[in-house]
Amino acid sequence: MIGPEEGHFALALACVVALAQFVLPLYGASRHDRRLLALAPLLAVSQFIALALSFFCLVWSATHDDFSVQNVADNSAIAKPLLYKITGTWGNHEGSILLWTLILGLCGAAVALFGRGLPAILRARVIAILGGVSAGFQLFCLLTSDPFARVWPAPTDGRGMNPLLQDPGLAFHPPILYTGYVGFAVPFAFAVAALIEGRVDAAWGRWVRPWAVAAWSFLTCGIALGSWWSYYVLGWGGYWFWDPVENASLIPWLTGTALVHSSIVVEKREALKIWTVLLAIATFSFSLSGTFLVRSGILNSVHAFANDPARGVFILGLLAVVIGGSLLLFAWRAPALVSGGLFAPFSREGALVLNNILLCSICAVVLTGTMYPPFMQLLFNRTISVGKPFFDAATIPLTIPLLAAMALGTMLPWKRAHARPVLRRLRLAAACAVIALGVACWTLSGLMPILCAVGAVWVIAASLTDLAGRLGLSHFNAAHTLARARSLPRSAFGATLAHIGAGVTVLGLCGMAQAQHAIVEVRPGHTETLGGYQWTLLGVHEAKGPNYTSLIADIAVRRHGRLVTVMHPSKRDFAAQSQTTTEVSIRTNLLWDLYSVIGDRHGAGSAATYVLRLHVNPLAPWMWLGGLIMAIGGFLSLSDRRLRVGAARRTAQVRGVAAE
Repeated sequence: MIGPEEGHFALALACVVALAQFVLPLYGASRHDRRLLALAPLLAVSQFIALALSFFCLVWSATHDDFSVQNVADNSAIAKPLLYKITGTWGNHEGSILLWTLILGLCGAAVALFGRGLPAILRARVIAILGGVSAGFQLFCLLTSDPFARVWPAPTDGRGMNPLLQDPGLAFHPPILYTGYVGFAVPFAFAVAALIEGRVDAAWGRWVRPWAVAAWSFLTCGIALGSWWSYYVLGWGGYWFWDPVENASLIPWLTGTALVHSSIVVEKREALKIWTVLLAIATFSFSLSGTFLVRSGILNSVHAFANDPARGVFILGLLAVVIGGSLLLFAWRAPALVSGGLFAPFSREGALVLNNILLCSICAVVLTGTMYPPFMQLLFNRTISVGKPFFDAATIPLTIPLLAAMALGTMLPWKRAHARPVLRRLRLAAACAVIALGVACWTLSGLMPILCAVGAVWVIAASLTDLAGRLGLSHFNAAHTLARARSLPRSAFGATLAHIGAGVTVLGLCGMAQAQHAIVEVRPGHTETLGGYQWTLLGVHEAKGPNYTSLIADIAVRRHGRLVTVMHPSKRDFAAQSQTTTEVSIRTNLLWDLYSVIGDRHGAGSAATYVLRLHVNPLAPWMWLGGLIMAIGGFLSLSDRRLRVGAARRTAQVRGVAAE
């Protein structure tokens, strides 16, 4: 039988296994006990199986309308579509924490199954650290956020899901975002294991990099999907609102991007070891902090979960143990790590260091702007807000040199570079940037958007130039170029795509800086002009959906008298939840979006007027297209066998274990 009792038992069993996974392999590593070391992968896989069963039981309860489960009664309903009954299991606090632990268990099982090339002691320590973190979250589930808590008497129907969450984009946004968040637990575990061992080398960098790239790719997808959802569901006409919880996902993305680049330096040059270990700890720490901020009640956000203080206190204690413990270990053991190869400032290593400095500077700005208001409220009882003007003014000046460094770094050799050959290779990219400057001055307004657009074109052109140089497009025939393309590592194509995606996203942001919008109140038949288009409200009618009623507007959009499209924005009234949502209508050609929203109705009958929000958004699709390209670049890099296989075993250590 499958039910909530079985799910609760499986969760408790997973917690016990996770505690064993934490204790036994660490003890075995300290004693060089082969039996305990061999037990680590088995425990990791067993924990994941138990968590998968527990999560399946929660999904089963939701899809079978078991309203005796409090979580199902609060977040589901009989009339709710099946897709949202399934995805609604993680659209709430308790279910999202269970999903978090499931993905964390998956990470441990992945290390167990795909980390066979790792030294036995390092592998056991990594799995043990993952088990300890997982045990903490499972205790959080069991003690303060039980997804299988019962309610009696059971209601005949549930309250239903928040209508804003009944959307395919947001339905799949949390699992992808959480995979990015939780995925950084693996580099964190590698960092802690390396500190315990007191050794970081090129092999360690090569082992860490694929896990960091995988987590970064999923986090990129999750952030882009959430931004897209905000754009087409909330009806505010924007894509990023510098909301505190949005920032909580951006912060680990910035340090995670720095981690991906610094791990390359560790692998190639055995430099930046201490810095890379610190980045691995910081990135996962920021991921955990984001979880605390969402669930503690500190941040006032449309994304935050309703909660009670006990949950915030528990997570705060867990953060103190995980983050505080790892930082104490870093302070104790990091000085013992031997520094690696030296390099000149003007080199690929130097460019990557500059990349890291700028990314972490942007991270510091976002972190300060996000945390300053709650700290002022807590310490001085003063309510202040930090919004878009601050973040734009503080981050854009740091983004422009970051774009310049991105383009330059791809052209520089390792260890030491000479200016003349590099500048020669950058001639075409520089010409493209000059052309972009002329176009930007003609089409864009504002110094910062112009500079960012030029920087984006500079990055894209330099990335393509570097790839063309690797392929020998200017020196060899087509057959030879094709042969070089086949021999070139897929990670090289992935890095090029990721940089191009970053440039495309920045171009989309520059285009959105030129967006035009208007809020008008009109009667049917009235025409408004915006952005060179004529918007005519043809009429408004009502329709009935499966669990809502809709008010739908018909808006004809013309340009120079020619019909471009007819748009149908709507408002949906969910009676069960006493909530109204907007359904945006968007017409796009990938160069611009026509965007319309219907608001309140005033009056009745033929005298009724309707509030419309109208937007013309240039290059809006490029923001999410760029995010998709970046993520594809990351996944393409992961498909490179040389990146997935990792480095060879540390022979001396393996022999030492085998001798026990």
